[in-house]
Amino acid sequence: MSETYFDHNATTPVDDKVWEVMLPYFRESYGNASSRHAYGMVARRAINQAREQVAQTVGVQPSQIIFTSGGSEANNLFIRGVADYLKPSSVAISAIEHPCVKRPAQELARRSSERWQLRTLAVDELGQVKLDDAEQVLAARPGMVSVMMANNETGVIQDVAAIADMARAQGAWMHTDAVQAFGKIPVDFNELNVHAMTLSAHKIYGPKGAAALIVDKRLLLKPLIYGGGHENGLRSGTENVPAIVGFGAACQLARSRMQAQSSRVMALRDRLEHGLVAMGATIFGLGAPRLPNTCYFSLPEIEGDTLVIRLDKAGFAVASGAACSSVTPGQSHVLEAMGVAPMLARCAVRVSLGHDNTEEEVDGFLKATRKIAEELKRLNGILI
Repeated sequence: MSETYFDHNATTPVDDKVWEVMLPYFRESYGNASSRHAYGMVARRAINQAREQVAQTVGVQPSQIIFTSGGSEANNLFIRGVADYLKPSSVAISAIEHPCVKRPAQELARRSSERWQLRTLAVDELGQVKLDDAEQVLAARPGMVSVMMANNETGVIQDVAAIADMARAQGAWMHTDAVQAFGKIPVDFNELNVHAMTLSAHKIYGPKGAAALIVDKRLLLKPLIYGGGHENGLRSGTENVPAIVGFGAACQLARSRMQAQSSRVMALRDRLEHGLVAMGATIFGLGAPRLPNTCYFSLPEIEGDTLVIRLDKAGFAVASGAACSSVTPGQSHVLEAMGVAPMLARCAVRVSLGHDNTEEEVDGFLKATRKIAEELKRLNGILI
Protein backbone atom coordinates (compact mmCIF):
# COMPACT_ATOMS: atom_id res chain seq x y z
CA MET A 1 0.00 0.00 0.00
CA SER A 2 1.17 3.54 -0.76
CA GLU A 3 -1.15 5.06 1.83
CA THR A 4 0.41 7.16 4.61
CA TYR A 5 -0.20 5.40 7.91
CA PHE A 6 -1.24 7.71 10.79
CA ASP A 7 -2.94 5.13 13.04
CA HIS A 8 -0.13 3.81 15.24
CA ASN A 9 -2.24 3.79 18.41
CA ALA A 10 -4.35 1.08 16.77
CA THR A 11 -1.33 -1.03 15.82
CA THR A 12 2.19 -0.70 14.46
CA PRO A 13 4.04 -2.57 11.69
CA VAL A 14 6.41 -5.27 12.87
CA ASP A 15 9.93 -3.86 12.80
CA ASP A 16 12.34 -5.62 10.42
CA LYS A 17 14.70 -6.42 13.30
CA VAL A 18 11.86 -7.96 15.28
CA TRP A 19 10.71 -10.00 12.30
CA GLU A 20 14.22 -11.36 11.73
CA VAL A 21 14.42 -12.55 15.34
CA MET A 22 11.00 -14.22 15.10
CA LEU A 23 11.51 -16.09 11.82
CA PRO A 24 13.47 -19.13 13.07
CA TYR A 25 10.71 -19.98 15.56
CA PHE A 26 8.17 -20.55 12.81
CA ARG A 27 10.13 -23.27 10.96
CA GLU A 28 13.49 -24.34 12.36
CA SER A 29 13.02 -23.93 16.13
CA TYR A 30 9.34 -24.80 16.23
CA GLY A 31 9.29 -26.91 19.39
CA ASN A 32 6.71 -26.80 22.17
CA ALA A 33 8.35 -25.03 25.12
CA SER A 34 6.88 -27.63 27.51
CA SER A 35 8.62 -30.52 25.75
CA ARG A 36 11.73 -32.03 27.38
CA HIS A 37 13.68 -32.70 24.17
CA ALA A 38 16.13 -30.36 22.43
CA TYR A 39 13.45 -28.63 20.33
CA GLY A 40 11.46 -27.85 23.45
CA MET A 41 14.47 -26.60 25.36
CA VAL A 42 15.36 -24.18 22.56
CA ALA A 43 11.83 -22.77 22.70
CA ARG A 44 11.94 -22.54 26.49
CA ARG A 45 15.25 -20.65 26.44
CA ALA A 46 13.80 -18.23 23.87
CA ILE A 47 10.79 -17.53 26.09
CA ASN A 48 13.02 -17.06 29.13
CA GLN A 49 15.15 -14.54 27.23
CA ALA A 50 12.05 -12.63 26.08
CA ARG A 51 10.75 -12.60 29.65
CA GLU A 52 14.02 -11.00 30.76
CA GLN A 53 13.85 -8.43 27.94
CA VAL A 54 10.30 -7.39 28.87
CA ALA A 55 11.19 -7.27 32.56
CA GLN A 56 14.24 -5.07 31.98
CA THR A 57 12.16 -2.55 30.02
CA VAL A 58 9.85 -1.81 32.96
CA GLY A 59 12.20 -2.48 35.88
CA VAL A 60 10.85 -5.76 37.27
CA GLN A 61 11.99 -9.34 37.78
CA PRO A 62 11.30 -11.89 35.02
CA SER A 63 9.16 -13.92 37.42
CA GLN A 64 6.68 -11.01 37.52
CA ILE A 65 5.82 -11.37 33.82
CA ILE A 66 2.69 -13.32 32.84
CA PHE A 67 2.53 -13.65 29.05
CA THR A 68 -0.96 -13.43 27.52
CA SER A 69 -2.44 -13.28 24.02
CA GLY A 70 -3.15 -9.55 24.16
CA GLY A 71 -3.79 -6.51 26.31
CA SER A 72 -7.50 -7.32 26.53
CA GLU A 73 -6.77 -10.72 28.05
CA ALA A 74 -4.26 -9.23 30.49
CA ASN A 75 -6.74 -6.59 31.67
CA ASN A 76 -9.47 -9.20 32.07
CA LEU A 77 -7.05 -11.44 33.97
CA PHE A 78 -6.44 -8.70 36.52
CA ILE A 79 -10.10 -7.79 37.07
CA ARG A 80 -11.53 -11.29 37.01
CA GLY A 81 -8.51 -12.89 38.66
CA VAL A 82 -8.52 -10.49 41.61
CA ALA A 83 -12.31 -10.62 41.98
CA ASP A 84 -12.20 -14.38 42.31
CA TYR A 85 -9.82 -14.07 45.28
CA LEU A 86 -11.29 -11.10 47.16
CA LYS A 87 -14.48 -10.78 49.16
CA PRO A 88 -16.97 -8.79 47.05
CA SER A 89 -16.66 -5.04 47.50
CA SER A 90 -16.23 -2.55 44.64
CA VAL A 91 -14.02 -2.01 41.62
CA ALA A 92 -13.03 1.57 40.77
CA ILE A 93 -12.04 2.57 37.24
CA SER A 94 -11.62 5.90 35.48
CA ALA A 95 -14.40 7.16 33.24
CA ILE A 96 -12.10 6.94 30.19
CA GLU A 97 -10.85 3.36 30.44
CA HIS A 98 -10.50 1.18 27.36
CA PRO A 99 -13.47 -1.18 26.84
CA CYS A 100 -11.32 -4.19 27.83
CA VAL A 101 -11.20 -2.70 31.36
CA LYS A 102 -14.58 -1.02 31.40
CA ARG A 103 -16.64 -3.96 30.18
CA PRO A 104 -15.30 -6.68 32.50
CA ALA A 105 -15.74 -4.25 35.42
CA GLN A 106 -19.33 -3.58 34.32
CA GLU A 107 -19.99 -7.30 33.92
CA LEU A 108 -18.61 -7.97 37.39
CA ALA A 109 -21.04 -5.42 38.84
CA ARG A 110 -23.94 -6.63 36.67
CA ARG A 111 -23.87 -10.13 38.14
CA SER A 112 -25.86 -9.51 41.31
CA SER A 113 -24.85 -12.87 42.76
CA GLU A 114 -21.26 -11.64 43.01
CA ARG A 115 -22.19 -8.49 44.97
CA TRP A 116 -19.55 -6.29 43.36
CA GLN A 117 -20.19 -2.60 42.77
CA LEU A 118 -18.67 -0.36 40.10
CA ARG A 119 -17.25 3.05 41.05
CA THR A 120 -16.13 5.58 38.44
CA LEU A 121 -13.36 8.14 38.80
CA ALA A 122 -14.37 11.35 37.00
CA VAL A 123 -12.08 13.28 34.64
CA ASP A 124 -11.85 17.00 33.94
CA GLU A 125 -12.27 18.79 30.61
CA LEU A 126 -8.69 17.90 29.64
CA GLY A 127 -9.27 14.20 30.27
CA GLN A 128 -7.25 13.89 33.49
CA VAL A 129 -8.62 12.03 36.49
CA LYS A 130 -9.77 14.48 39.16
CA LEU A 131 -7.60 13.60 42.14
CA ASP A 132 -10.02 15.11 44.67
CA ASP A 133 -12.83 13.01 43.23
CA ALA A 134 -10.59 9.93 43.19
CA GLU A 135 -9.77 10.43 46.86
CA GLN A 136 -13.47 10.52 47.74
CA VAL A 137 -14.30 7.44 45.68
CA LEU A 138 -11.35 5.47 47.04
CA ALA A 139 -12.28 6.39 50.62
CA ALA A 140 -15.04 3.77 50.21
CA ARG A 141 -12.22 1.18 50.21
CA PRO A 142 -12.68 -0.62 46.86
CA GLY A 143 -11.08 -4.00 46.43
CA MET A 144 -9.30 -3.00 43.24
CA VAL A 145 -8.61 0.08 41.13
CA SER A 146 -7.66 0.38 37.46
CA VAL A 147 -6.55 3.64 35.80
CA MET A 148 -4.89 3.69 32.38
CA MET A 149 -1.50 5.37 32.13
CA ALA A 150 -2.25 7.12 28.84
CA ASN A 151 -5.53 7.32 26.97
CA ASN A 152 -5.71 5.60 23.61
CA GLU A 153 -7.86 8.35 22.05
CA THR A 154 -6.56 11.65 23.47
CA GLY A 155 -3.07 10.51 24.51
CA VAL A 156 -3.57 12.26 27.86
CA ILE A 157 -1.26 10.90 30.57
CA GLN A 158 -2.61 10.18 34.06
CA ASP A 159 -0.90 10.65 37.44
CA VAL A 160 -1.04 6.93 38.13
CA ALA A 161 1.47 7.06 40.99
CA ALA A 162 -0.67 9.57 42.93
CA ILE A 163 -3.81 7.46 42.45
CA ALA A 164 -1.85 4.34 43.41
CA ASP A 165 -0.82 6.00 46.69
CA MET A 166 -4.49 6.63 47.48
CA ALA A 167 -5.47 3.09 46.51
CA ARG A 168 -2.76 1.50 48.62
CA ALA A 169 -3.72 3.65 51.60
CA GLN A 170 -7.21 2.09 51.39
CA GLY A 171 -5.88 -1.45 50.98
CA ALA A 172 -6.89 -1.78 47.31
CA TRP A 173 -5.02 -3.62 44.57
CA MET A 174 -3.91 -1.07 41.95
CA HIS A 175 -3.61 -1.78 38.21
CA THR A 176 -2.71 0.36 35.22
CA ASP A 177 -3.25 -0.36 31.55
CA ALA A 178 0.04 0.99 30.15
CA VAL A 179 -0.46 -0.38 26.63
CA GLN A 180 -0.50 3.03 24.92
CA ALA A 181 2.20 4.62 27.08
CA PHE A 182 4.66 1.75 26.72
CA GLY A 183 7.37 2.49 24.17
CA LYS A 184 6.40 6.16 23.83
CA ILE A 185 7.28 7.45 27.30
CA PRO A 186 9.27 5.88 30.19
CA VAL A 187 7.26 3.23 32.05
CA ASP A 188 8.64 1.95 35.35
CA PHE A 189 6.53 -0.48 37.36
CA ASN A 190 8.02 0.46 40.72
CA GLU A 191 7.87 4.22 40.18
CA LEU A 192 4.18 3.91 39.31
CA ASN A 193 3.69 2.09 42.65
CA VAL A 194 1.11 -0.30 41.17
CA HIS A 195 0.39 -3.96 41.88
CA ALA A 196 -0.25 -4.88 38.24
CA MET A 197 0.34 -3.41 34.78
CA THR A 198 -0.61 -4.39 31.23
CA LEU A 199 1.70 -4.17 28.20
CA SER A 200 1.27 -5.22 24.57
CA ALA A 201 3.71 -6.04 21.78
CA HIS A 202 1.83 -4.81 18.72
CA LYS A 203 1.82 -1.19 19.93
CA ILE A 204 5.65 -1.08 19.98
CA TYR A 205 6.50 -2.54 16.54
CA GLY A 206 6.15 -6.10 17.75
CA PRO A 207 3.66 -8.78 16.64
CA LYS A 208 0.00 -9.16 17.49
CA GLY A 209 -0.73 -12.08 19.78
CA ALA A 210 1.72 -11.32 22.61
CA ALA A 211 1.20 -9.16 25.70
CA ALA A 212 1.86 -9.33 29.41
CA LEU A 213 0.36 -8.70 32.79
CA ILE A 214 3.13 -7.55 35.14
CA VAL A 215 2.32 -8.44 38.74
CA ASP A 216 3.53 -7.64 42.23
CA LYS A 217 4.63 -10.95 43.75
CA ARG A 218 2.16 -10.44 46.61
CA LEU A 219 -0.83 -10.09 44.29
CA LEU A 220 -3.20 -13.05 44.44
CA LEU A 221 -4.87 -13.99 41.16
CA LYS A 222 -6.94 -16.86 39.87
CA PRO A 223 -6.48 -17.78 36.20
CA LEU A 224 -8.99 -17.16 33.44
CA ILE A 225 -7.70 -20.16 31.49
CA TYR A 226 -7.08 -23.49 33.22
CA GLY A 227 -5.10 -26.33 31.71
CA GLY A 228 -1.45 -27.35 31.82
CA GLY A 229 -0.38 -24.74 34.33
CA HIS A 230 1.73 -22.53 32.05
CA GLU A 231 2.90 -19.09 33.23
CA ASN A 232 3.15 -20.21 36.87
CA GLY A 233 -0.37 -21.60 36.67
CA LEU A 234 -1.91 -18.24 35.76
CA ARG A 235 -2.31 -18.63 32.01
CA SER A 236 -2.49 -22.15 30.62
CA GLY A 237 -1.97 -22.88 26.94
CA THR A 238 0.91 -23.68 24.62
CA GLU A 239 3.04 -20.56 24.35
CA ASN A 240 3.11 -18.56 21.12
CA VAL A 241 6.90 -18.71 20.92
CA PRO A 242 7.46 -16.55 17.79
CA ALA A 243 5.21 -13.78 19.12
CA ILE A 244 6.75 -13.86 22.58
CA VAL A 245 10.24 -13.74 21.07
CA GLY A 246 9.12 -10.77 18.96
CA PHE A 247 7.70 -9.07 22.06
CA GLY A 248 11.07 -9.34 23.78
CA ALA A 249 12.94 -8.00 20.75
CA ALA A 250 10.49 -5.10 20.39
CA CYS A 251 11.03 -4.19 24.06
CA GLN A 252 14.78 -4.13 23.54
CA LEU A 253 14.38 -1.83 20.52
CA ALA A 254 11.98 0.45 22.38
CA ARG A 255 14.48 0.93 25.19
CA SER A 256 17.26 1.91 22.81
CA ARG A 257 15.40 4.40 20.63
CA MET A 258 12.51 5.79 22.68
CA GLN A 259 14.06 9.09 23.76
CA ALA A 260 15.27 10.16 20.32
CA GLN A 261 12.16 8.98 18.49
CA SER A 262 9.77 10.57 20.99
CA SER A 263 11.38 13.98 20.51
CA ARG A 264 11.21 13.70 16.72
CA VAL A 265 7.62 12.47 16.71
CA MET A 266 6.53 15.21 19.11
CA ALA A 267 7.93 17.81 16.71
CA LEU A 268 5.82 16.27 13.94
CA ARG A 269 2.72 16.31 16.14
CA ASP A 270 3.27 19.97 17.03
CA ARG A 271 3.63 20.80 13.33
CA LEU A 272 0.40 18.90 12.63
CA GLU A 273 -1.52 20.61 15.41
CA HIS A 274 -0.31 24.06 14.42
CA GLY A 275 -1.77 23.47 10.95
CA LEU A 276 -5.04 22.05 12.31
CA VAL A 277 -5.57 24.94 14.72
CA ALA A 278 -5.10 27.32 11.79
CA MET A 279 -8.08 25.58 10.18
CA GLY A 280 -10.20 26.16 13.29
CA ALA A 281 -9.78 22.69 14.81
CA THR A 282 -10.28 21.84 18.47
CA ILE A 283 -7.49 19.68 19.92
CA PHE A 284 -8.77 17.47 22.74
CA GLY A 285 -6.54 17.29 25.81
CA LEU A 286 -4.45 20.26 24.68
CA GLY A 287 -2.76 21.66 27.79
CA ALA A 288 -2.53 18.31 29.59
CA PRO A 289 0.52 16.01 29.52
CA ARG A 290 0.07 13.85 26.42
CA LEU A 291 1.81 11.13 24.49
CA PRO A 292 4.20 12.66 21.96
CA ASN A 293 2.54 11.00 18.97
CA THR A 294 -1.19 11.52 19.53
CA CYS A 295 -3.49 14.25 18.21
CA TYR A 296 -7.26 13.95 18.70
CA PHE A 297 -9.09 16.79 16.98
CA SER A 298 -12.39 18.00 15.60
CA LEU A 299 -13.14 20.32 12.71
CA PRO A 300 -16.55 21.88 13.42
CA GLU A 301 -19.37 20.68 11.15
CA ILE A 302 -17.16 17.99 9.56
CA GLU A 303 -18.31 14.58 10.81
CA GLY A 304 -15.40 12.42 11.91
CA ASP A 305 -16.41 9.24 10.09
CA THR A 306 -16.87 11.18 6.86
CA LEU A 307 -13.48 12.86 7.17
CA VAL A 308 -11.79 9.52 7.89
CA ILE A 309 -13.29 7.95 4.77
CA ARG A 310 -12.37 10.91 2.57
CA LEU A 311 -8.84 11.02 3.96
CA ASP A 312 -8.48 7.30 3.29
CA LYS A 313 -9.38 7.91 -0.35
CA ALA A 314 -6.81 10.72 -0.38
CA GLY A 315 -4.12 8.32 0.88
CA PHE A 316 -4.09 8.86 4.66
CA ALA A 317 -5.05 6.22 7.24
CA VAL A 318 -6.44 7.80 10.42
CA ALA A 319 -9.14 6.86 12.95
CA SER A 320 -12.41 8.38 14.11
CA GLY A 321 -11.95 6.90 17.58
CA ALA A 322 -10.62 3.75 19.19
CA ALA A 323 -10.06 0.92 16.69
CA CYS A 324 -10.94 -1.66 19.35
CA SER A 325 -14.40 -0.08 19.67
CA SER A 326 -15.22 0.10 15.97
CA VAL A 327 -17.88 -2.61 16.25
CA THR A 328 -19.98 -0.25 18.37
CA PRO A 329 -19.87 3.09 16.57
CA GLY A 330 -21.16 6.18 18.30
CA GLN A 331 -19.95 9.00 20.45
CA SER A 332 -16.66 8.42 22.22
CA HIS A 333 -17.21 7.67 25.92
CA VAL A 334 -13.88 9.43 26.51
CA LEU A 335 -15.08 12.72 25.04
CA GLU A 336 -18.42 12.33 26.79
CA ALA A 337 -16.61 11.95 30.14
CA MET A 338 -14.61 15.10 29.32
CA GLY A 339 -17.84 17.05 28.82
CA VAL A 340 -17.36 17.60 25.09
CA ALA A 341 -20.55 18.67 23.32
CA PRO A 342 -22.08 15.77 21.33
CA MET A 343 -21.96 17.63 18.01
CA LEU A 344 -18.27 18.40 18.43
CA ALA A 345 -17.57 14.84 19.59
CA ARG A 346 -19.13 13.48 16.38
CA CYS A 347 -16.44 15.37 14.47
CA ALA A 348 -13.52 13.72 16.31
CA VAL A 349 -10.59 12.24 14.37
CA ARG A 350 -7.44 10.71 15.82
CA VAL A 351 -4.00 10.93 14.25
CA SER A 352 -1.32 8.80 15.91
CA LEU A 353 2.15 9.13 14.44
CA GLY A 354 4.98 6.61 14.23
CA HIS A 355 8.75 6.85 14.01
CA ASP A 356 8.77 6.48 10.20
CA ASN A 357 6.44 9.41 9.53
CA THR A 358 7.88 12.56 7.99
CA GLU A 359 7.29 16.31 7.76
CA GLU A 360 6.30 15.85 4.12
CA GLU A 361 3.57 13.40 5.13
CA VAL A 362 2.27 15.77 7.80
CA ASP A 363 2.21 18.66 5.33
CA GLY A 364 0.46 16.46 2.77
CA PHE A 365 -2.13 15.48 5.37
CA LEU A 366 -2.82 19.11 6.25
CA LYS A 367 -3.21 20.02 2.60
CA ALA A 368 -5.61 17.12 2.00
CA THR A 369 -7.60 17.86 5.16
CA ARG A 370 -8.01 21.52 4.25
CA LYS A 371 -9.20 20.62 0.74
CA ILE A 372 -11.67 17.99 1.98
CA ALA A 373 -13.01 20.29 4.70
CA GLU A 374 -13.64 23.07 2.21
CA GLU A 375 -15.43 20.66 -0.16
CA LEU A 376 -17.62 19.27 2.62
CA LYS A 377 -18.52 22.72 3.91
CA ARG A 378 -19.54 23.80 0.40
CA LEU A 379 -21.64 20.66 0.08
CA ASN A 380 -23.27 21.27 3.45
CA GLY A 381 -24.07 24.82 2.38
CA ILE A 382 -25.76 23.57 -0.78
CA LEU A 383 -27.81 20.97 1.14
CA ILE A 384 -28.94 23.56 3.68
